[in-house]
Amino acid sequence: MGFVFVYISSRLNSCILPKTLCIFEKNNPINLAAQHSRLIKAEAKRLGFLSCGISQAGLLEAEAPRLEDWLKKNRQGEMSYMENHFDKRLDPRLLVDNAKSVISVLLNYFPEKTQIQDAYKISKYAYGTDYHFVIKDKLKDLLAFIQTEIGEVNGRAFVDSAPVLDKAWAAKSGLGWIGKHSNLLSKKTGSFYFIAELIVDLPLAYDTPDTDHCGSCTACIDACPTQAIVEPYVVDGSKCISYFTIELKHEIPSTVKGKFDDWVFGCDVCQDVCPWNRFSKPHREPLFNPNPDLLEMSKKDWEDITQEVFQKIFKKSAVKRTKFDGLKRNIEFVKK
Repeated sequence: MGFVFVYISSRLNSCILPKTLCIFEKNNPINLAAQHSRLIKAEAKRLGFLSCGISQAGLLEAEAPRLEDWLKKNRQGEMSYMENHFDKRLDPRLLVDNAKSVISVLLNYFPEKTQIQDAYKISKYAYGTDYHFVIKDKLKDLLAFIQTEIGEVNGRAFVDSAPVLDKAWAAKSGLGWIGKHSNLLSKKTGSFYFIAELIVDLPLAYDTPDTDHCGSCTACIDACPTQAIVEPYVVDGSKCISYFTIELKHEIPSTVKGKFDDWVFGCDVCQDVCPWNRFSKPHREPLFNPNPDLLEMSKKDWEDITQEVFQKIFKKSAVKRTKFDGLKRNIEFVKK
């Protein structure tokens, strides 16, 4: 009965109980976890993240058989790194000692302006500065804030740099649901955002997963130029335009000739047609703004691109992943 009375008193603006009981209430692990979570989410918002959710670190039991089946069917193509560290992909406690919480964050990249119509296309996420650098710096600032405001906390930031199932953790943290195109979707903001996380050894208050709101819609499946969405919620990576134009290091197979719809780095088709992305709003991150010349490049400009122009326009862009020769290969492949 005494504990219940103390618990109720925490809702009052001032504590009417003896000082020792007030201290007990303040230091209750449950209340501390909630307080720390509020602090972290407020700081994540201040740093410019679209949203922040938190889940308990542990084994992703439901994802294990799905990942195993995906790999067995060779849907990773030449992305052999996907076959490595199977256990670590499913359990963050193998990445951070004594991990207790996964703090997932979203960072909007939806642009205010897009490329002109007569152009070879690149994914919107690659318009500005490579997101790895932008998000990593923000996550380092968030971890430093946690260590300053809360105390000695051990943790690591992850931005596509380690075997972490970003979308699964974001969904578990209540930031959205995995859509039929396998991207994370939010009713408020669609899917044009990056996902990253901090894994820490700090117990926190945990959020609950969202529900699926795709319904009977199959827009993404119907629109995929290479039929890479082989069934709802399953993408064959080896058939995706993003795979062919970024990950594949050899010649693009002739079997997909004429199916790229002018995409030369990545592809946004499944997101562009998704009804939930009508709620996407332009980002406010200056580093994601593109070089002005990029948006005005015509197909002729792309075909005539030189190493010098490539270095200038994509100086800090994720497009540099494919290198100049890779981009030229892609342009030649989609040229009619």
